[in-house]
Amino acid sequence: MTRGTWAVIIVVLLAIVVGAGVVYRAPLSALFSSGPTEEHVATTTDQTPQWQQYATSTFSIEYPPGYTLNAAYAYDQFGPKKLIHGVSFTIPAQMATGTNLSSDTRVSVEQLPRAKKCTGDIFIDADVKTVTVTDGTVSYSLASTTDAAAGNRYEETVYALSGSSPCTAVRYFVHYGAIENYPQGTVQSFDRTQLMSEFDQIRQSLKLISNTQPASAQP
Repeated sequence: MTRGTWAVIIVVLLAIVVGAGVVYRAPLSALFSSGPTEEHVATTTDQTPQWQQYATSTFSIEYPPGYTLNAAYAYDQFGPKKLIHGVSFTIPAQMATGTNLSSDTRVSVEQLPRAKKCTGDIFIDADVKTVTVTDGTVSYSLASTTDAAAGNRYEETVYALSGSSPCTAVRYFVHYGAIENYPQGTVQSFDRTQLMSEFDQIRQSLKLISNTQPASAQP
């Protein structure tokens, strides 16, 4: 072969090699894509913290991650000799950070085994009236009260499960500071809608052991 023929062959071979490099390099670049893949998204979802369950011999209830469980809780506003025992779930500290909400805000489940009639007012140390409310198919005796002291506000709402034995109630305790008492711009008002929505979900997860259906399905 002449030198010219060899030159043509070499040029063709080089073109094939370079082309192959382009073909094989293109898929490799996809491995370093900055966008999320389906597998990554699924893994992130699987790692989402799950609600936890607390159970006694008479009820079970679920609560969100970050809440502080106190199984030795007792409501003491009737005095040390008239404690109402139960369990409480206090909000995560970060929920109150930067707002006028106090970090002792909580939900509690309480029981009065000797109550002859299960109504919301017997759980509140004040002269309050009850109303009957329905959530789904469950009937509650609802009672509430609001108090104020030294720039603080205290709200209590009790959902007593009508007809439950022992008499069982869910109490919302919301403590916050009067927003006008803070220097302007230092804190923002807490998100009441979000807080109540989360408290409602906790209450709706309550199940009485004598009836394994959710409280929202009980008569």
